[in-house]
Amino acid sequence: MKILSQAQAFGAPGIEPRWTHANKDAVGTAYSTSSRVWFTIWNGVVTEVYHPTVDRPQIRDLQYLISDGKSFFHEEKRHLESKVEHLWTYGLGYRITNSDPQGRYAVIKEVIADPHLSCILQHTKLAGEWDFISQLHLYALCAPHLEVSGRGNNGYAVEVAGKNILVAEKGGTWLALGATVPFTRLSCGYVGQSDGWTDLADDFHMDWEFDSAEDGNLALTGKLDWNISDEFILGLAFGTTLHNAISTLFQSLNLPFSEQKQQYKEQWKRCLTTSRSASTRSDIKPLENVSYDQGKLYHNSVSLLLAHEDKTYPGALIASMAIPWGEAKDDQDQGGYHLVWTRDMVSSVAGLVAAGETDTAVRSLIYLATSQQEDGGFAQNFWVDGEPYWKGIQLDEVAFPILLAWLLHQENVPLNFDIYPMILRAAGYLIRHGPATQQERWEECSGYSPSTLAANIAGLICAAQFVRETGDEATAQFIEEYADFLESHIEDWTVTTEGTLVPGIKRHYIRITPTDINNPQPNENPNQGTIFIASQPPGEPTEFPAKEIVDGGFLQLVRYGIRKPNDPIIVDSVKVLDAVLKVDTPVGPCWHRYNHDGYGQQENGDPYVGWGKGRAWPLLTGERGHYELAAGGDVKTYIKAMERFASDTCLLPEQVWDEADKPDVHMYLGKPTGSAMPLMWAHAEYIKLLRSTHNGQVFDFIPEVANRYLGERKPCKSLEIWKFNRQIKQVKKDQTLRIQALESFQLHWSDDNWQTTQDTPSTATKLGVNFVDISVSDNQKKLISFTFLWIDSNKWEERNYTVAVS
Repeated sequence: MKILSQAQAFGAPGIEPRWTHANKDAVGTAYSTSSRVWFTIWNGVVTEVYHPTVDRPQIRDLQYLISDGKSFFHEEKRHLESKVEHLWTYGLGYRITNSDPQGRYAVIKEVIADPHLSCILQHTKLAGEWDFISQLHLYALCAPHLEVSGRGNNGYAVEVAGKNILVAEKGGTWLALGATVPFTRLSCGYVGQSDGWTDLADDFHMDWEFDSAEDGNLALTGKLDWNISDEFILGLAFGTTLHNAISTLFQSLNLPFSEQKQQYKEQWKRCLTTSRSASTRSDIKPLENVSYDQGKLYHNSVSLLLAHEDKTYPGALIASMAIPWGEAKDDQDQGGYHLVWTRDMVSSVAGLVAAGETDTAVRSLIYLATSQQEDGGFAQNFWVDGEPYWKGIQLDEVAFPILLAWLLHQENVPLNFDIYPMILRAAGYLIRHGPATQQERWEECSGYSPSTLAANIAGLICAAQFVRETGDEATAQFIEEYADFLESHIEDWTVTTEGTLVPGIKRHYIRITPTDINNPQPNENPNQGTIFIASQPPGEPTEFPAKEIVDGGFLQLVRYGIRKPNDPIIVDSVKVLDAVLKVDTPVGPCWHRYNHDGYGQQENGDPYVGWGKGRAWPLLTGERGHYELAAGGDVKTYIKAMERFASDTCLLPEQVWDEADKPDVHMYLGKPTGSAMPLMWAHAEYIKLLRSTHNGQVFDFIPEVANRYLGERKPCKSLEIWKFNRQIKQVKKDQTLRIQALESFQLHWSDDNWQTTQDTPSTATKLGVNFVDISVSDNQKKLISFTFLWIDSNKWEERNYTVAVS
C-alpha cells in the first residue's frame, strides 16, 4: 500500500462514536448472492452499509458536503431538503433528490448495489444554473464503522494504479472509496477533531490533507473534480484484503452505470416474477386485489422481506437493517435489529409463503435446524452464523420453527431435508422447560404468558401430527396430552377475575402472570403477583400489579384456533385492549404493546436511552385486524391503516408517535418514531392480513388445533402435571396426575398416608421425559404421597412429596 505522504491526523481517537437514525427511508441490495453488500438510506444519504453478511454494519454514513468556498457549507443530511423515490415499481433501487433550501442547486443521486460485486454505486449529478453550480466544490465524506464499531478504525489516502483513493481497515475488513472522476484532495481525520466536516465548517475550504489516521473514530474526505463531467459514479467497495477491496471498486466503476442499473433491475424483476408464480394459481389471486393502494405496500413488502435474507447463510433473515435510536447509542453495544430472532424470522418467511413464495421459507427451515441448540432450544437471538447474542429463554421462539415446518407441510412444499429431528427436539424442550417462560414475546418478563402458551400449544399439536405420520402413536399422544395440559390451564394462569381497568369487566386476559422459572413452586394466580417493567423514566414506579397490565397477546389464541373469537373472555379482553391500549391517529387505529411500556421515544420526543415511553406499533394493527376477520368484522380499516402508516417508500415502522404533534422534534401523530423502520415483522403481518382477507380465514389458523379444542374435545385428556420445575400442591378429582422427570425412575407412592404403597416404573419417551400417571378417583380424599428411586444410579430421592386432592 502506497500512502500518499506521512502526514498523520491529529485529535486521536476522535469523539465517542455513534450509529445513525433507525427510521430509514430505504434499504436495498442486489438479489444476486455474489453481491454481498446491503445499504440503507436516511434523510437523503446512505447510512449503514452491511457486509459481508446482513448482520455486519460497516459504515455509519456516506454523504456529500457542498460549499462555494466563500459563503456557505452544506451537509446533505443536515442542510438540504430530501426526497427519496423508487427507481422502478418493484425492486430496491432509489433516486434521491437533495435540494438547496434556496433553490439554487440540487444533488441528484441514484443508489444501487453492484449486481455482482460487493460495491455500493451512487450515480451523482448536480443540477441548477451552470453559472452557480460551476462554482461549487463537492466532497465525499465517509464514516467507517468497520467490524460493527466506530472505534479502532484505520484510514489511509493511497495511490493505486495511478489513482488516488481512500481506504479504511479494521480486523481484516477493508473498504475502498473512489469515483469515476478524480479526487483532487484527500484526507483522513478523527471525527470532531481533524475530519473534513470540521475542516470545511471552519472556513468553507478543505485546508487539511492527512493521509493516515489510525485507531480511532474516523471520517474519510475526498474532494471530487466533478467539473470534468456533468455526472459521475461514486463507489464504496468492501473486501477481506486491501487488494480485494480496491480491485472490487475499480471493477465495479469500470462498467457503465446504465448497464449496472439494468442488471440490478432485471435481477429483482426475475426474482419477484418467480416469487409470484404460485399466485397465478386459481386458488391464490394476486393479493394487491384486496389492498387499497394498488398493491404498492404489498409488492414492496415482498421485496424487503427477500432483501433481509443473508447471502452467506441462506435462510437467515434478520429483523431489520436498523439500529434503534442509533444516533444516541454507543456502538460498543453491537446489537441492533440486524440479528436473527426465530419469532421475527418465521413471521417473515410465513409472510412470503402467504404471498406465494416458498423457497425462502424452505431455506429458513433448514437454517433453523442447523441453528438449534443441542437441548432442542434456540437462542433468544443470534448472529447469522448461529452465535448467540442475548441469552434469554423464550419458549415461543422454540415453538415457531415447528409452526413453520407445519405451514410448509400444509402447503405441500417438497422438502428433501429430514426436519423430523429438529421437531422432536423442539417439542421435547417445550415439555421439559415449560410451562413458564423466562421471557415472553416482548423479551422482558418471566411467567405465564397467553401469547407464549398459544404458540406452544399450537406448536406441540403440529409436532404431534409430524410424529403420528411416522407411525409413533405413543409419542404423538404424549405430546398432545402435554398440549392439553397447557390448554386446560390457560384461563387459570392468565385471566384475572379482579379486573379494574374497565368498569364492569372483571375477567380478562393479562399480559403475563409473573413467576421465576427457577422457583419450583410458582404462584400461578393471575390475581396476585407484581410485574417489574423496566425502561421507566427516572423516579417513576417500576412495579405494578400484574392483573392491571394487559397486552394483545391473547389474540394469538384465536389466531391459531385455540379459542373462538366469540369466547366471552376473549370478547371482554378485546374491550379492555381497545380501551387501554388503542390510539386513534389521522390514518387509522394503532395499539400499544402494553400499558406502562417504557420502550419508546421519551415524552419530549428525545430518543430512547434505556428509558422512555412505549409508542404505538403498526404490526399490532395487523394483529387486531386478524382478530376482526376471525370475528366476522370489517377488515378494511386495518388494511388501510397499515398502508397509511407506511412511508412514501413503503417502509413500515416499528413504532409511530401516539400524541399531539411536536414539530420541533419532528414527531407527528401516526408517523414513525426513531425506534426502527422498516420492521420485517410488520411487513409480514401486513401480507398475511391481505392473504387472510382474500381467503376469508386467518392465514395462521391451524385446523388440527381447532379440531382438538373448539369442538367436542373428546380427544383431550384432563391432566395435571407435577415435575421438578413445577411442584404443584393439589390436583382435582377425576384428573390424571402425571409425574414427570428427566431420567428413568420408579415411583414409590401412596394415596392413603403410606398405609399401603405402590411401585410403578416410569414410561420413557423419545423427548427426554419419563413419566408415571396416577388416576385420581372421585372419592379420593387423602394426600397423594410419593418419592423416586432413580434407576440408573439405584439411589432414592431421600425426600417425599405430596399433592392434595381437591
